[in-house]
Amino acid sequence: MKLDELKLDVDYFEFDEKFYQKLKPTPLKNPKLISFNKKACDLIGLDYLECERKDFVDFINGSLTLEGSVPYSMVYAGHQFGYFVPQLGDGRAINLGSVNNWHLQTKGSGLTKYSRSGDGRAVLRSSIREYLMSEAMHGLGIATTRALAIIDSDTFAHRDWEEESCSIVMRMSPSWIRIGTFEFFARTKNKQAISQLADYVIKQSYSHLENEENKYEKMFYSLVDKTAELLALWQTYGFQHGVMNTDNFSMAGLTIDYGPYAFMDYFEKNAICNHTDVEGRYSYNNQPYVARWNLMVLAQALKEICDEKKLMSYIQTFLPQHENVYLSKMNKRVGLDASKSGNSNLQLILELLGALEASKMDYNVFFYRLTNLKSFDDLSSILDIAVFQDPLKNWFESYKKVCEERGTSFETRRKIMKKVNPKYILKNYIIQEAIEKAHEGDYCIVNDLLKIAQNPFDEHSEFERYANPTPMKFANVKLSCSS
Repeated sequence: MKLDELKLDVDYFEFDEKFYQKLKPTPLKNPKLISFNKKACDLIGLDYLECERKDFVDFINGSLTLEGSVPYSMVYAGHQFGYFVPQLGDGRAINLGSVNNWHLQTKGSGLTKYSRSGDGRAVLRSSIREYLMSEAMHGLGIATTRALAIIDSDTFAHRDWEEESCSIVMRMSPSWIRIGTFEFFARTKNKQAISQLADYVIKQSYSHLENEENKYEKMFYSLVDKTAELLALWQTYGFQHGVMNTDNFSMAGLTIDYGPYAFMDYFEKNAICNHTDVEGRYSYNNQPYVARWNLMVLAQALKEICDEKKLMSYIQTFLPQHENVYLSKMNKRVGLDASKSGNSNLQLILELLGALEASKMDYNVFFYRLTNLKSFDDLSSILDIAVFQDPLKNWFESYKKVCEERGTSFETRRKIMKKVNPKYILKNYIIQEAIEKAHEGDYCIVNDLLKIAQNPFDEHSEFERYANPTPMKFANVKLSCSS
């Protein structure tokens, strides 16, 4: 359909006004389209040609309001690096309403009452990173928010000792409610308001529970299950969120709020991708434990409407669920069936992680090259890109033995691995190339990377260099929260 035929629905005003602010976006100067996402257009039924019109840019920029839209920002609280902050909120994001159950939100649209000391803007580099990474995660089968489009402008903001151009990315999600939202509502001690919010979340994300008894407890159980799988996939692909605060944690079980994230370059179990995280709270290895901690915070926020003891008891299933999914996925990454000889499989995976770390091996490139390995007699395609080869040589002895014991062939394993081992992972140094070109006004790489992100298992032969190991000077670099 055409842009002016999109009718947005706003359903958040059923809540008390203390939980949101109605406001208009503050448009950027001289906005220009960087990229739009056809797959996201399909989700809301928008014709592609509409995205090439000036009205579409105005819509992203906030100078055009569609029928039914009443822009607003939401308040929430949150634990940031373990410390409770009683009021946070959409400090630079404005919600426009929903289309086909996708809630549209512009990030970087100006000041809100929740901006605190911020300027309400998002700079070009952080917007490009979120735009591309949300689609890359979806391409890998990891639950995530999506992105419809991104614009650049002649408005500038001060970041990291320099002026940078401002941008807006249109984000889409089935829900923008966070654990931190429940924390804010819980502070009111208003049981009716907390129930209302829980009903709202169930309607958006757990509609099968609407007529169930004990539906609030079951909503929590469902989120525990979803989060266990989500974190298993993060760990499987070496993804680090960087800021797993409760205000950045989705009630729908999605990956949200892409900031100083990173995909692992060479494997390092205690890697930290956010240089603000001096204590390593959100290190790669700690992510599942932080997720469990966040769910415990949610259990406390729900105690007015739930049996807290039941919630805390169910949390005990989180790590076992997470470990089961993780082991299953990791076995597939090496072409094996996790349901067979579980203990030996676990030992093989643990040995592999140790070997990858000791050898300083590019994590995802290892699995892609393993997928295409044709013989145990020639491991050069893998060993030649390891800084230290012996740890991997030793692991291959164990792997070869397991494969022989199971009677699996290279072809059988290859079929399993091809479904889970992408050729391309959008690592930070790759996205940085797109950012640098975009600062020069060239948005071609952004659009090239969008195609790769959405089809990471395809060949993309013209971009073969992106399938190589990360140059060591760019590997495992820490980023800032403004990234």
